Amino acid sequence: MTTRTLPPMLSLWRADGQSGLLRAAVLVVLGSALMALSAKVQVPFYPVPMTLQSGVVLLIGGAYGWRLGGLTMLAYIAEGLAGLPVFAGLAAGPAYLAGPTAGYLVGFVASAALMGLAVERGWTRSLVGMAAAIIVASVVPFVTGVAWLAVLIGPAAAIAGGLVPFIPAAALKGALAGLLLAKFDGLAQRRG
Repeated sequence: MTTRTLPPMLSLWRADGQSGLLRAAVLVVLGSALMALSAKVQVPFYPVPMTLQSGVVLLIGGAYGWRLGGLTMLAYIAEGLAGLPVFAGLAAGPAYLAGPTAGYLVGFVASAALMGLAVERGWTRSLVGMAAAIIVASVVPFVTGVAWLAVLIGPAAAIAGGLVPFIPAAALKGALAGLLLAKFDGLAQRRG
């Protein structure tokens, strides 16, 4: 049986004397705001812009845990569906989720949840475990994103335009997220 580890942000901000629901709501709002900011830091690219989002998804999932990390990504998508300008570019609303980035956005939910689950199960306590968790969680948005792009532009074009050019940047963002998560975890352990 695997023991559960409290995610770093929940260790750092204990809900002693406070509502856990209030803490969760504040963290979801902060996380979705960070996602919106990371969407605006972008390099124009076809068929989808290159943003900081995939690294922030890993960071939020790992820092918040699987439930709160996944919920934060759902809140982020809901904000965009409601018309708030949180996605890359200026577009928002339901039509945005019919465009080329829709599959990646949907994959962010599972990616954050997987990264959070890895942290909670203690798999990220070693370098090998952290690397494996980051690789698996990083692949998910590519699977869903490229699958959706394949519907729009065909499989070969989707792989060539929606996967291959993004691999080096995904590796760099994953490494940075891993370093930040290790720091958060270190802070949480010292506090605990």
